[in-house]
Amino acid sequence: MKKLFAAAALAAALWSHPAGAAGEAPTPPAVDWSFNGLFGTFDRAQLQRGYQVYAEVCHSCHALKFMAFRNLQQIGFTPEQIAQLAGQFEVQDGPNDEGDMFMRPAKAADHMPSPFANEKAARFANNGAYPPDQSLIVEARKGGSDYIHALMIGYRDPPPEGVQLGDGMYFNEYFPGHQIAMAPPLSDGRVDYTDGTEATLDQQAKDVTAFLTWVAEPNLEQRKRMGVTVMLFLIVLTGMLYALKRHIWSDVKH
Repeated sequence: MKKLFAAAALAAALWSHPAGAAGEAPTPPAVDWSFNGLFGTFDRAQLQRGYQVYAEVCHSCHALKFMAFRNLQQIGFTPEQIAQLAGQFEVQDGPNDEGDMFMRPAKAADHMPSPFANEKAARFANNGAYPPDQSLIVEARKGGSDYIHALMIGYRDPPPEGVQLGDGMYFNEYFPGHQIAMAPPLSDGRVDYTDGTEATLDQQAKDVTAFLTWVAEPNLEQRKRMGVTVMLFLIVLTGMLYALKRHIWSDVKH
């Protein structure tokens, strides 16, 4: 089951070719994300498209164990839509009256289920490699959002002249060592966006990266608003203290 951006998900030691394969990876190109900067915010439409890419492509290998379906309301999905989205997955529940565990459709309060029953099943399906949870992957990789996006669009076929790939390896311009064991997860038209957006490779890569950034930092906007509020408070306080100081010392003769 070779899908998704497992490159971003797995440590270089698991995926890269032995030392000296193809040199160091270049710095990922900077993307003008809507959430960049002091006043940056998430684009809700982009986050919803990113969830679609994750659900249709990424979830076949990678879980989001820290995200509950009800959290999707923060990115603009209605309770009715969330119930429908959750119902597309099954979670284990129980025991029932007979003492047995059973599977049922997921509900809004449930967390995103893992695509595999356990780690051994995941490794068996991925040639011995373990696709890790994606909840904090943006924070766990140097370069953050820019790196995840670059990795998604960084596959090259055929590889550059003179590069000899190992068996089962793929060339990726931005992966350390340039050789990665996971096949390209995305391609033009891989998903059919419900909002009509053209699903180019770059668009899908940006959308799913933005979504994973939100999953890793769901309080990013609140944190920025709090920072601005604190800065404004300190500016006003500084002005008041300066005015108070001038008033107190105004009668002192030099």
